Amino acid sequence: MTDTTRDMLGRSGLIPVDEARQVLLDHLRSHIPDQQTILLTQALDRILAAPVFAPEDLPAHARSTMDGFAVRATDTFGASESMPGYLQIAGEINMGEAPDGQVTTGTCLRIPTGGLLPDGADAVVMFEHTVPVDDTLVEIVKGVGSGVNTLGRGEDIARGQLALPAGQILRPQDLGLLAGLGLHEVAVTRTVSVGIISTGDEIVPFTEIPAPGKIRDINKIALGGQVQRAGAVVVDYGIVSDRREIFLPLLRQAVEDNDLVLFSGGSSVGMRDLGEQAIAELDPPGILVHGVALKPGKPVIIGLSGMKPVFGLPGHPVSAMVCFDLFVRPAIDRLAGRMTDQLPEATIIARLDRNTHSAAGRRDIVRVRLIREDRGWAAEPVLGKSGAISSLARAHGYFIIPESSQGMSQDTLITVHLYS
Repeated sequence: MTDTTRDMLGRSGLIPVDEARQVLLDHLRSHIPDQQTILLTQALDRILAAPVFAPEDLPAHARSTMDGFAVRATDTFGASESMPGYLQIAGEINMGEAPDGQVTTGTCLRIPTGGLLPDGADAVVMFEHTVPVDDTLVEIVKGVGSGVNTLGRGEDIARGQLALPAGQILRPQDLGLLAGLGLHEVAVTRTVSVGIISTGDEIVPFTEIPAPGKIRDINKIALGGQVQRAGAVVVDYGIVSDRREIFLPLLRQAVEDNDLVLFSGGSSVGMRDLGEQAIAELDPPGILVHGVALKPGKPVIIGLSGMKPVFGLPGHPVSAMVCFDLFVRPAIDRLAGRMTDQLPEATIIARLDRNTHSAAGRRDIVRVRLIREDRGWAAEPVLGKSGAISSLARAHGYFIIPESSQGMSQDTLITVHLYS
């Protein structure tokens, strides 16, 4: 249910954060990402476009997981240091070669880690649990059960079994699994492109010394970093004037060129702010949300041009980055086909070291610095206005004061969401 009160700028209908995000994701629900096939060596951190099923057993043959002797487990039953068993050494298995012998009752074969288990053997006794008698006889001082110190055929993963689900971000270990299955190519979703526009006649490139009344473009670098962390690519459209005849054509071009567009600086209500009007003039459905019950980040604009999300983010850096995490990142995940429930977010429990107030009906994102204590962590709120980027640089993470609360008391245990 939307808030019917008016904010200080006269706007009504502030929407709760979760509702605003869901409105956007519901509109993107039918989106099917484009896909491409690439070499496995190029697939790190890409997103699987389709599930991968094992084309063969891994391992293809039973193997030893220890240096030792391949044995019949029943031949070692009851063996101990006080009552050892004795086995004849019938030969040796060489690494990378198929066994040229087999294990029969009362015999064994030397075997290295990774060596193929010979016929007749169902276990491996570690060298540490044997005592050599001579070149042909070994003393077993600890028995083993069937399957001990071995990896059976298909025990890692069996043919036809799901290896990796669609939407999985390919980690180094995932690439290793696919390599072990003999896959040298993989189908992934196309990387999402994000157009970034900085708006405002007062903005200058961060490489320049700003004249009086001018400020460096912080958001382009900060938001661009967040885009890359989200697995997308940045397309920089530079700094554009607030004038309608300049801003609107560039916005249209960015929407045409990219999967998602965001601009910062034009989301507050004001004479020179064209964000809302510009999105409204794009292809429908246009504006979905303007204004959320959030601090910092209330004036965010969320829109769509066809199936392409367009975001008007606040000009203040902290507000812009908070809105990116809450709204832009989930949209990128949806466009990329990323499975968002695969891993929990990195969090830590900490003790809040001071009272922190909020307004009922609004979600507050409170930046904190973590301090090590004898029994855990303390979270110290990092004070600073939404234009103070140093408050984010000093913070290790943030905690949330929900809409239903008017604050958190000192010594409350809170969940801190860690910045990556």
